[in-house]
Amino acid sequence: MLARFLALASCAVILFSLSGVLAISASAVVDIYEFDTESQRERYFQLSEELRCPKCQNQNLAGSDSQIAGDLRRELRRLLEEGKTDKEIKRFMVDRYGEFVLYNPPLQKSTLVLWGLPFLLFLVGVVAVLVLVKRRKGTKEYAASSDNLSAEERQALDSLLDKKP
Repeated sequence: MLARFLALASCAVILFSLSGVLAISASAVVDIYEFDTESQRERYFQLSEELRCPKCQNQNLAGSDSQIAGDLRRELRRLLEEGKTDKEIKRFMVDRYGEFVLYNPPLQKSTLVLWGLPFLLFLVGVVAVLVLVKRRKGTKEYAASSDNLSAEERQALDSLLDKKP
């Protein structure tokens, strides 16, 4: 019975995951641009995945259908045709829209909390687990210590441990 339930639950999780992937891919925006070279086209798609839409909370330029994302895709194409490097394009976008436009902002003073907080939370979790384990170990040793038991309690404990079910 449990095996059947687990199999059905696994199927449900897989179907739910696939439906999310299909929904995301169905919502992707397709712009048809002609590029002079294949490398320009590849750079366009790579940068449109790396740059975030300023209007949308968590969508890149490739997946957003907002008007500003369309404008940024046209601007990206123009910059590529002008021969700008990826670094120059990102600098242009950051100067115009701020660090938010980058999915992976560089490590600097203003983003230190963004990069450091996950590590800090991990360390806090490790310390909390170690403290809990140490406390639990101490209470087990205290409870298992026969020095704290009277002769009657020790005899009762021994008789309970010797019983066979």
